[in-house]
Amino acid sequence: MSKTSIDQKLSKLPNSSGVYFHKNSKGEIIYVGKAAVIKNRVRQYFQNSRTRDPKTEALVREIKDIEWIETESEIDALFLEAELIKRYKPRFNILERDDRSDLYVRIDIKSDHPTVSYTRRPLDDSAEYFGPFQSALAVKRAMKLLRKVFPFDQKASSSKRVSLNYHLGLSPGLEEGLTSLEEYRANLKKLIMYLKGNRSRLAASIKIEMNKAAKAKEFEKAAQLRNQWTALNSLNKQIVFSESEFMDISKDQALNGLAELLTLPVVPRRIEGYDISHQSGTNNVASMVVFTNGIADKRQYRKFKMRLAGNDDFAHMREVISRRFSSKNILAWPKPDLILIDGGKGQLSAAMEILQEQGIEIPAIGLAKRQEDIIRMSAKGFETIRLPKSSHIVRFLQRIRDEAHRFAVSYHSSLKTKGQSQSILEEIPTIGPATRKKLINQFGSVQGIMNARKMELEKLVGPKKTALLIQYLRPLRKEKKLNK
Repeated sequence: MSKTSIDQKLSKLPNSSGVYFHKNSKGEIIYVGKAAVIKNRVRQYFQNSRTRDPKTEALVREIKDIEWIETESEIDALFLEAELIKRYKPRFNILERDDRSDLYVRIDIKSDHPTVSYTRRPLDDSAEYFGPFQSALAVKRAMKLLRKVFPFDQKASSSKRVSLNYHLGLSPGLEEGLTSLEEYRANLKKLIMYLKGNRSRLAASIKIEMNKAAKAKEFEKAAQLRNQWTALNSLNKQIVFSESEFMDISKDQALNGLAELLTLPVVPRRIEGYDISHQSGTNNVASMVVFTNGIADKRQYRKFKMRLAGNDDFAHMREVISRRFSSKNILAWPKPDLILIDGGKGQLSAAMEILQEQGIEIPAIGLAKRQEDIIRMSAKGFETIRLPKSSHIVRFLQRIRDEAHRFAVSYHSSLKTKGQSQSILEEIPTIGPATRKKLINQFGSVQGIMNARKMELEKLVGPKKTALLIQYLRPLRKEKKLNK
């Protein structure tokens, strides 16, 4: 692309927030960036500056084309940038990364004292996770703004005194009894709705709630809702969060390339990825991950504990596809436009067998690990498609496959840990199934039981069983200390 063409692109840049792509002469994406105002940010690359670092100079020399996707807000751009960097691994983005993991926002709404926190290692628990984000600072700034609209605690406190954060409008005042747990959870549900991109629906529901309170002459409640509604609307040009509404898939090279490669009738908006995990035929599990408009949609993920025993990946693949497309689930869950199986011909054949038996016509492909070959069924049988590993299509499929593998392994590990905990407890006399269940539910694991105070154990299982637990677990605790 000539300088004239670059100038033409620069003249068309929008004033909105979004994500931009710099491409080289081969059409490869070499850098993905986010911007509060795309026009201002992208133009900076082509302005003469003595303070520009050598890496940026090298990047600018290679830029031959520019594309962009507009978003509703800055945090939409933040999330999209992180997802596309993971998928395309642009060379100049990799150069500027450090060794830290991406950041997630965690909301444990189901706990006795819900908190909103940050983590670099999402767990397969009952909490809600949002992310990943590459810029921790931007995410924390966003949540700081949102905390003024939806007050939340970042950690539980046993204090009964009114905290300063409550007076600043940042804490619900749960410990002080100024807000009930039910009211706090309802407020967190609004925050989650906002983070998931349902801003318009949320604002409308708050306004309806406010009008109802006013009609019922609950003027204090109506005033609080009015303040929340006003603060919510004031965030329109601030950093907010959306998971699926902002993506313009017409400009997603991987999705469009995949549709063209597989001759699909439409661009695959919903892709489901499947993987099996086990250890020597034990704790067999399967995972189903969902990518909507090219973005991981964790709300739609599902996990399956296999009913079939043994070490047979093909049989387990047949089981999970059969259960996913059962008469119940095919109505409850949206139909995918494409299915991705982690594996080669054997795994794909097992999945296709079930789909054909049930008369379900959904395109399905496999991704073989060794050469990252794409396997699909054609009229002549199995067809192998080999693309460069640097291909946008391959990188996108790898992203889905790796996420399915991570989710399956996470579930397998949790079952394995639970099984190990129960087997240790089974060796202790008088600790029966009901007591074991009670202990695991309360403390989570054997490690949690070992770390529990004697008073806590006695309250749960009584002094006699507590004495036995301490006696049998003492050697295990010493062993762990020696191994540290």
